[in-house]
Amino acid sequence: MRFDVVTIFPEVFPGPLGVGVIGRGLERGLLELHVHDLRDHATGRHRQVDDAAFGGHPGMVLKPEPLVRAVRRVRADVPAIRALLLSPQGRVLDQRVARELAAEPALLLVCGRYQGVDERARAEIGEELSVGDYVLSGGEIAALAVVDAVGRLVPGVVGSPESLSAESFSEAPGRLEAPLYTRPAEFEGQAVPEVLRSGHHAAIAAWRLRESEAATRRRRPDLLGSESHHASGETS
Repeated sequence: MRFDVVTIFPEVFPGPLGVGVIGRGLERGLLELHVHDLRDHATGRHRQVDDAAFGGHPGMVLKPEPLVRAVRRVRADVPAIRALLLSPQGRVLDQRVARELAAEPALLLVCGRYQGVDERARAEIGEELSVGDYVLSGGEIAALAVVDAVGRLVPGVVGSPESLSAESFSEAPGRLEAPLYTRPAEFEGQAVPEVLRSGHHAAIAAWRLRESEAATRRRRPDLLGSESHHASGETS
């Protein structure tokens, strides 16, 4: 799967994507990451990509010309690519959306900055994605999260496909993962539940289901009795 990222800070990438599961996916060629400096698509000596907003709105806005040029250039090179603007007004990234995006051959992630993006560039991109109801300084951190969440779902990236099905939000309705234990069997007076050491697979599965539901009820009761839903937002 291919990821293209348009940003004014290309040095952010690959960053944490260069290590761990995603890093190995990149090394093995299962994932591709192409980073595009937005300033390369600006004109003039200063390669300006932002300007003041009409109407007296505070802060600067990313200009339409370089953004549109960048998006059209990537689309010309990768016609099947799906473009997404990282924006607080976008569709919320949850596990269902991550699975949907993982089925795409290529994603173009456009990182917003400053107060936002000129509406004409927003229309050119056409689709927006959010990672939560909070404000970031720019879309780069959000883009890292999207590549990680989506890339690990690409077949072969995670060594054990079975581990994906046991993770939080892997099933509908969304539930949190059951508690996990490893050696030692007892630590500071706290023992691993006997059922997990029993070797009785059906009993273990039943225990995990009960504990998953209990953990969800304690920590994320909003997930029970409704479709998995997460907060909305992100940065532009």
